[in-house]
Amino acid sequence: MTDLPTASPATTDGRSPNIVLTGFMGTGKSTVARELATRTGRRAIDTDDLIERLHGPIKALFADHGEAHFRALERSVARELGGERGLVISTGGGMLLDPANVIELTAGGRVFCLTASVDALLDRLLADDAVERPLLAGPDPRAAIRDLLAARADAYAAFEQVDTTWLTAAEVAESILGRLHA
Repeated sequence: MTDLPTASPATTDGRSPNIVLTGFMGTGKSTVARELATRTGRRAIDTDDLIERLHGPIKALFADHGEAHFRALERSVARELGGERGLVISTGGGMLLDPANVIELTAGGRVFCLTASVDALLDRLLADDAVERPLLAGPDPRAAIRDLLAARADAYAAFEQVDTTWLTAAEVAESILGRLHA
């Protein structure tokens, strides 16, 4: 993956641990990553955006090659980013369900799991017209969200939790920075 963006020496010393954001879709990972990057002078990298830039739309990757292929691409990205330092990384909601990705990304960074109430997630996801969410196409998106959260609960619980339900991206970033400097 030679196209991987790396941290700029002008904005980081290249030794600082990465700040890694994970959590369910709609928790604000990408938005908070951009806020953290602005506040810290680090480069923000969204793993889903990176995969799409290098390999095409995620929906097409799933349709044409299957989930196993997509998960292999995630592992490759995790391995590459795990060797970098001084980044803010926002992952896809399922990326850190894979223990190999956890090993790669925790070796070089501190992971925060962004959370939100089911109602907040549903409101945010329904309001986001820019992203197609197959999950919401079913008859009961609220139940689908609850079921996926339950299935991912143990994996998400392994990381520091930051509830974003009532917070702005700036407030979430402030909370994370406070924890990093505590």
